[in-house]
Amino acid sequence: MRLLYLDWPHLCYRLEAARAVPGAELPELVVVGGQPWEQGAVLDCSSQARRLGVVRGQPLGTAHRLVPEARFLPADREAYRRAMEVALDALAAFTPALEADLDVDARGFGQVLLGIEGLHLLWGDEQALAARVLEIVRRLLPGEPRVGIGNTRFGAQVAAVMGRGRLAVIAVGDAAVEAAYLAPLPIRLLPADEDARERLRVFGLTRIGELAALSRSAVIARFGAHGGDLHDLARGMDGRRLVPRKPVERLRAEAELEPPVETLEPLRFVLRNLCGALCEQLVARGAGATRAVLALDLERGQPLHLEQQLPEPAAAPDLLERLLFARLGSTPPAAAVTRLALELRGEQAESGQQLGLFAPQLARAARLDWQLTGLSLRFGADRLLRARVLDAEATLAEQRIEWVIATAAPLSRP
Repeated sequence: MRLLYLDWPHLCYRLEAARAVPGAELPELVVVGGQPWEQGAVLDCSSQARRLGVVRGQPLGTAHRLVPEARFLPADREAYRRAMEVALDALAAFTPALEADLDVDARGFGQVLLGIEGLHLLWGDEQALAARVLEIVRRLLPGEPRVGIGNTRFGAQVAAVMGRGRLAVIAVGDAAVEAAYLAPLPIRLLPADEDARERLRVFGLTRIGELAALSRSAVIARFGAHGGDLHDLARGMDGRRLVPRKPVERLRAEAELEPPVETLEPLRFVLRNLCGALCEQLVARGAGATRAVLALDLERGQPLHLEQQLPEPAAAPDLLERLLFARLGSTPPAAAVTRLALELRGEQAESGQQLGLFAPQLARAARLDWQLTGLSLRFGADRLLRARVLDAEATLAEQRIEWVIATAAPLSRP
């Protein structure tokens, strides 16, 4: 799993500073959350106020005693939430695998996690993808976010912190790769509570790798279950998966064709990349699609819209590409294609294949249902028949079997 992490620390204060009237900028000492006499808590504050002891969640009256000369601003929670939601809607154009908390009072407000498996096929390598993402969000949210890419949630977050405003990337790999990246870093980066931090200090553990080198059972004995979780993180084993903010019911990718494409073979190359990008995202979630939709914009005439039912929930790009290309061959576009879009729908658990204990595994392309669907596209669904037994003991042959259309999944063209 590859994750891109974005973090706008103190986003509420940033938004307040960004909407200040030009020429009337905010003073250095600002506290966001309400007036000192109100029964409320600090939501955010400027860096100068933080240096003087103001912290999030602190009573407003306490903050006023620390910085009586500060400007106290009411918290426009709805405006902060709307600004973040606009940015998330823009990021959803890259991938629907998008996790963020829109609760302004939550610690995670201003943090975004994107699943980027397979997106290199559409946007270039991870550095190019991150540059495109940053180009979009710079116009929507103030200031530069922290940005990092890793194989786990914790790894991506640590990379963003260590990048200090620049993109930091952990190499693609298993837990050992991430553990090697984390090993020399300060142990304070682990999400430990104050009690655990103090005990780590007492034991002389200063680097993440030093904790990872201990046996897990010994760590649990000293630090409890929380210590076991920290040990897993130190070893690159963060099992927390990305939870999309909206249910992923469909995946979509598209490509503009410049110049327009007039023949099918160049379309196959584009189609292969789209299938690969979307199927990698499905594989990362252990899911498969049940339906594929192709939309082709043409230089002349109405767009071509093709919908194909898949024989089973699948996330195999090679099979999907062959099936959709066969569909294009049976219904070729009437003019040059200017844009090709692919959408996968009906996400379900991917189908498996029961194999014999001693039999060699067959190639997935040899599955009968996929073969039948491909043949029906080539010769026509009504010309591919199979025999269904009615009565094996019947005297007359015509009473024993009947011929029915072999493909169970009909083709459709809305």
